[in-house]
Amino acid sequence: MAEDNNNNMILQKLEGVKMRFDEVSELITDPEVMADMDRYVKLNKEYKDLQPIIEAYEEYKQLLENVETDKQILETEQDDELRDLAKKELEEMQQKKEPLEEKIKFLLVPKDPEDDKNAIMEIRAGTGGDEASIFAGDLYRMYVKYCENKNWKVQVTDASEGTVGGFKEVVMKVSGEKVYGTLKYESGVHRVQRVPQTETQGRVHTSAASVAVFPEAEEFDVEIRDEDIRKDIFMSSGPGGQSVNTTYSAVRLTHIPSGIVVTCQDEKSQLKNLNKAKTELRSRLYNLEYQKYLNEIASKRKTMVSTGDRSAKIRTYNFPQGRVTDHRINLTLYNLDSVMDGELQNIIDKLQMAENAERLKETGLEA
Repeated sequence: MAEDNNNNMILQKLEGVKMRFDEVSELITDPEVMADMDRYVKLNKEYKDLQPIIEAYEEYKQLLENVETDKQILETEQDDELRDLAKKELEEMQQKKEPLEEKIKFLLVPKDPEDDKNAIMEIRAGTGGDEASIFAGDLYRMYVKYCENKNWKVQVTDASEGTVGGFKEVVMKVSGEKVYGTLKYESGVHRVQRVPQTETQGRVHTSAASVAVFPEAEEFDVEIRDEDIRKDIFMSSGPGGQSVNTTYSAVRLTHIPSGIVVTCQDEKSQLKNLNKAKTELRSRLYNLEYQKYLNEIASKRKTMVSTGDRSAKIRTYNFPQGRVTDHRINLTLYNLDSVMDGELQNIIDKLQMAENAERLKETGLEA
């Protein structure tokens, strides 16, 4: 009986998705919808996102029908050969059923619509003086290597170097497939425990850097009025100070209503810097509203893997012991060198699994 109830619950949810899929299929062929580009793009994305669920639904429905047919044969058929075939097939179907149900449950987990977007990543040195700036530089290189491994594009839009290396702050845009949905787990305080380069006594110090990751807003997500922006132009030094200060190409935008300030100086062209600064400003404004959404979800869950909260301590990098600890899921690994070399996927996979398990509870279909 419990098995039947589970079957019915999964089918009921899948049939609800099928109804929406059919509705979206009709809408994307509607001339009125096609004329509204913003709506058309969103519906096309929804159609694409629903397709894997519909494929799993068809497979699951066929499997349940085969199970029912085989059970009827075993109950009514007198022919031993047919009964043996039905019994063998029923065993195969039962073996396929549980993995397919687990796959469907996770497909039904509500997804964050922002996950497919590009991301803006900001790394800031925290407590620890010069060592914190050096560590911020280490984190920057770690993320750049990770992004290179994923074939993502990284563009530094603004950077302020530390006095003995690293960065006081570095801001970069990361472009690629499902960037925000992957990097969002990195938002928070990262602590380092090691003997600083500036330490003569060999004592281990603790320093910190904060990481903020937010989705890049698309043009139709946020409208920015020209009268709300103050634009300042100044000589560019470029990230890392490579460029000579000869052109007024760097751009600083101040959004007067919110007080948000964005600087971009990585391009030699003032127009290119202006466009990049507007993109980042739009994303930061969008993030204000998006953060409210995250806070609302966080208040409903006992735990939350990705909150976007840059003040939450999320990870410790202990160099003397070669240890990395992610405090959100109590994960400890002893491969610090590999992690600092960009091998973050194992940690991110485990964080995604933990968050999916949380989200699965919201569907009423717990694993």
